[in-house]
Amino acid sequence: MNKVILMGRLTRDPEVRYSQGASQTAVARFSVAVDRRFKREGEPDADFFNCTSFGKQAEFVERYLRKGTKIVLSGRVQNDNYTNKDGQMVYSVRIMVDEIEFAESKNSSSTDNSGFGGGMSRPEPSGAGDGFMNIPDGIDEELPFN
Repeated sequence: MNKVILMGRLTRDPEVRYSQGASQTAVARFSVAVDRRFKREGEPDADFFNCTSFGKQAEFVERYLRKGTKIVLSGRVQNDNYTNKDGQMVYSVRIMVDEIEFAESKNSSSTDNSGFGGGMSRPEPSGAGDGFMNIPDGIDEELPFN
């Protein structure tokens, strides 16, 4: 089985190209930084993965994803080895994306209200700073899980 699930942020804007031929297919290439759970002093705080998606998914990437966007993706690991101009073998891997989703809302990733966030406001918690929202009286009839 070859399956990988990653959550991280795009390190740069995606690069999208279209294949040549009768049916042009979008190909999106992007890089994702994934924070390491355990960090040792002197070691990097994140790992960086090169990713590729195709077709409608690549068009989604082109349209909605930008540097800094937090995403969750699943896919498979594929060898991306090559021989450089000095004749040395360079070993690397690429994530071939099967599924991709946003991992946070547009509003929580930036203060800019433009784009797909829709400018919707989120209710602010009230109370003694306990992180819970007060539910107004009489709303019980409207809750679906009552």
